[in-house]
Amino acid sequence: MASQDASSGEKRPRSDIAQLLDFAGSRRGLTYLGCALSAVSQLLGFGPYVCIWLVARDLIAVAPDWQAATGITAYGWWAVGFALASIATYFLALMCTHLAAFRCASNMRKATTEHLMRLPLGYFSAHPSGELRRVIDGCASSTETLLAHMLPDVSGAVAMVVGMLVMFFVFDWRLGAACLLAVAVSIACLMRMMSGDGMKFMRRYMGALARMNATGTEYVRGIPVVKVFQQTVFSFRAFHDAIVEYSQMAMDYAGTFCRAPQVAQLTALNGLVVFLLPVAILLAPGEGDFAAFLANFAFYAIFSAIVPTAMAKLQFAGEASQMSADSLARVKGLLETPSLPVAAEPRHPSGNAVAFRDVSFAYEGAERPALDHVSFDVPAGSTLALVGPSGGGKSTAASLVPRFWDVDGGSVTVGGVDVRQMDPHELMDQVAFVFQSNRLFRQTLADNVRAARPDATDDEVLAALSAAQCDDIVAKLPQGICTMLGAGGAYLSGGEVQRVALARAILKDAPIVVLDEATAFADPENEALIQRALTRLAAGRTVIMIAHRLSTVVGADKIVVLDRGRVAESGSHQELLSAGGLYARMWADYERAASWKISSEAAADAGAAAREGGEA
Repeated sequence: MASQDASSGEKRPRSDIAQLLDFAGSRRGLTYLGCALSAVSQLLGFGPYVCIWLVARDLIAVAPDWQAATGITAYGWWAVGFALASIATYFLALMCTHLAAFRCASNMRKATTEHLMRLPLGYFSAHPSGELRRVIDGCASSTETLLAHMLPDVSGAVAMVVGMLVMFFVFDWRLGAACLLAVAVSIACLMRMMSGDGMKFMRRYMGALARMNATGTEYVRGIPVVKVFQQTVFSFRAFHDAIVEYSQMAMDYAGTFCRAPQVAQLTALNGLVVFLLPVAILLAPGEGDFAAFLANFAFYAIFSAIVPTAMAKLQFAGEASQMSADSLARVKGLLETPSLPVAAEPRHPSGNAVAFRDVSFAYEGAERPALDHVSFDVPAGSTLALVGPSGGGKSTAASLVPRFWDVDGGSVTVGGVDVRQMDPHELMDQVAFVFQSNRLFRQTLADNVRAARPDATDDEVLAALSAAQCDDIVAKLPQGICTMLGAGGAYLSGGEVQRVALARAILKDAPIVVLDEATAFADPENEALIQRALTRLAAGRTVIMIAHRLSTVVGADKIVVLDRGRVAESGSHQELLSAGGLYARMWADYERAASWKISSEAAADAGAAAREGGEA
């Protein structure tokens, strides 16, 4: 991965372009061929200018007897031939680089996506989908632009600059030096913008763009809430701040840092005649062959039109190179994220019992552990409920069973085997989980349920939907289980989505089920149906459930109360009530909340107070 320095023996890091081309695989050579053809195309592009100079030379030599210039027609055809050859060669160059760039972008997306599949599931909780999409899709797109367009343009621009330098000194080195002065000013300005603070800005720019993508995704998802409560974008402070940061940074860079050098370099390039004309006026009186000098001046005056084109290509290529370097760094950062460790010799569980043994776990950057020396057992076929105050570690504990994260200390075992010693695919087959908030794909209802077991038949899907109390959902859909869900199809309520998610878990038929507040957002009618579905799902299985509504855990075989990452108490519902501890206080609060209601008198008083406030 690195080249060897012959003199020092130290490894030098490979260039960003070389690392990008690794993704192109067997098409890597097409990039080099495309760059070479682009360089040839630019050199062929000089042909028409030389032909124009030959025409001007012959006309000036025979003036005013223009008819004596017999070679003009031939020069014209040669100019057309050079132009067509340049276009055709450039077309072939782009064909080669595009084939390589498409393969590179495709392989980059595949590599990042495949690596994501090997990461712990908890990684996706810490990294928003907008941010990951920016890395996987946005970064691949930017590198595609670099390899398909900018890289051959850089090659062509370098060939153009080299050829331009040669042409500057072929006819009259003094006039060429005048043109070269303008190019030097332009390069100095570009270096000022593209190096140092310019590179720092590009890293900040790409970071701001990633943040804006991530927060923008969250904002779009929250638009219904914004509309319901008549809020503005300011209610989404993170999204608003990301936009302000991005726009302010771009304005500061363009207005403060780039304004002066950009104006100077554009003036130097587009006003190249300002450098050329004074030199020509000073040299003209001393020229013995004025006709030849005039022809040379005409050539440089015409050829100067190509200079801004060459420098513009270098400028855009430099910008694309900076963006691609940052994109490559982000892709490498994702690819270098440690994947989920897999045991060299996986062990197979014997049974469905789950046990936590002195488990400790802390999230990255957290001040205190989410779980601190937690131990409990869930015998096969039993139901254990995790309850406790918010932030107590309930969801964290449940997520350690299917290895969303790996423990920092202690062990989580399934069937007597540490989950870290199991094959991840086998572990996933053993565990089904239902989250608080579930998402359905833009597919048919059958395909959404079949995601749990792709080889399931329609009859098995219908049976799972029926067990999950989804018969009413199937009945109301126009094409039944073949109805498309999402954009352009049917939409389901939150409670209905939750029941479909339970159908997935039932179809999977895993012996261990993890339920993370499965009834959190359900209305009373859906909650009753979900409870029936949960009863069906839990039958004969090992169940770990998290619940804030304590009425749902009364029948659990064992209840573990977590508080600040530690086990505060454990036992059955009656045992914990008799103990008079944290659970008993939580139960008393729950009963008070369940029996609370707004009386007609209180509602009338509240309405009167609101009217008085409005009149005031």
